[in-house]
Amino acid sequence: MNRRVDLLKASKLLALIIVLFICFTGVISWKLENKAEGSTLSNLVKRVEDTSVLTSASKAKGNDLILVNKQNFLENDYVPENLVRPNIPFLEDCTEEEMQLQKHAAKALERLVNAAKDENITLIGSSGYRSYQTQVEVYNSYCKKKGKSYTLQYVALPGSSEHQTGLAIDITNSSRYFDKNSKEAKWLADNAYKYGFILRYLEGKTDITGYNYEPWHIRYVGKKVAKEIYNNSETLEEYLERLG
Repeated sequence: MNRRVDLLKASKLLALIIVLFICFTGVISWKLENKAEGSTLSNLVKRVEDTSVLTSASKAKGNDLILVNKQNFLENDYVPENLVRPNIPFLEDCTEEEMQLQKHAAKALERLVNAAKDENITLIGSSGYRSYQTQVEVYNSYCKKKGKSYTLQYVALPGSSEHQTGLAIDITNSSRYFDKNSKEAKWLADNAYKYGFILRYLEGKTDITGYNYEPWHIRYVGKKVAKEIYNNSETLEEYLERLG
């Protein structure tokens, strides 16, 4: 009788150990998955850096033709000089940081927005300068909301964002629906170059820029260069390569 009781107790103890083991391994697995998700950014950055194909864009500091993309990174502490807030309307939820551009780009943007206003086109600033740390937050936020695949098509890795140069800004309209068929997007596509800006991520050029078409993202390069890029329907990458 005692032997049967002992065997029963042993069986129950073994079953309990098995249940606890399953629970324990499940918790560990969950933690590891969440840790991996949380470190997606750092791991991805490390993988990119390990390819040894990156160049430092910061060498061109102060140059309107500074090339920042998935192969040309800025240092974490890169901050452009002479950041100011252009006198244009911004979205109410814009941060003070985002309402800034390099001074000469800000003045050019004011002329662009005022010219649009004269033609009954209202352009609104959405996001201008972003520090490296802000880009970290933006990237992680999009990963959580949209997933990594979507994020990599539209959001730059920290250090590879043009917004950090203080020469780029996202534009929107009052409806916040700025697609290529909106009158505001059409006006911007046809007129931005007159004020020194280009549409940075053109339709059909994803294989060159690394990003999907963005009719709202403009980049200051100066009037002469902007006109040439516009007339040739090319990207900044193509222009610089042609320039040699």
